[in-house]
Amino acid sequence: MAALQKSMKTGLENLENWLEEKNYFTDALGKVEEKTKVKKLYLFLGLVGVFSLYLIFGYGADLIVTVLGFAYPAYQSVKAVESVQKDDDTQWLIYWVVFASFNIVEFFSDILLSWFPLYFLTKLIFLGWCMAPVSWNGSDTLYQKVIKPFVLRHQSQIDSTLEKVGEKMDKYAKEGDFTISNATGRGI
Repeated sequence: MAALQKSMKTGLENLENWLEEKNYFTDALGKVEEKTKVKKLYLFLGLVGVFSLYLIFGYGADLIVTVLGFAYPAYQSVKAVESVQKDDDTQWLIYWVVFASFNIVEFFSDILLSWFPLYFLTKLIFLGWCMAPVSWNGSDTLYQKVIKPFVLRHQSQIDSTLEKVGEKMDKYAKEGDFTISNATGRGI
């Protein structure tokens, strides 16, 4: 119980420190704080609450969550690729492997899951955990415990299948001429 309280206190302190950083969002919160006399922390938590309710009851929640799960990681991935460090490249590559795996699983279960009122809020929390800048984030955890063992266990079968598919594609490409002029009967 004491560890949980300490963790929550640390999280709250980190949130308050983040709200004191200088950026457009915190500047806007600061202006609202001046006018309303409501602390930035409470304004931020209120916004989180309203946004959470929108994800539960609002229209377009799937698009919003998908964009949020893509936009920030894409931005961070570009920054990582352009930096001289390689640890950040690995972190974001692992995120994209988990994100793609999650999207495949979600494709087959979305019809059922999207009917649950908290689905999109839960999905956003999950994606937030996957991109969180902590050592125990969801991407690293899922990669190390699920994806990596699965791929390593089936690597030879996957490589063999990919090689066969490549050979078939080469065979079909050599047997037929897939130019646009042959498909349409006229040269383009």
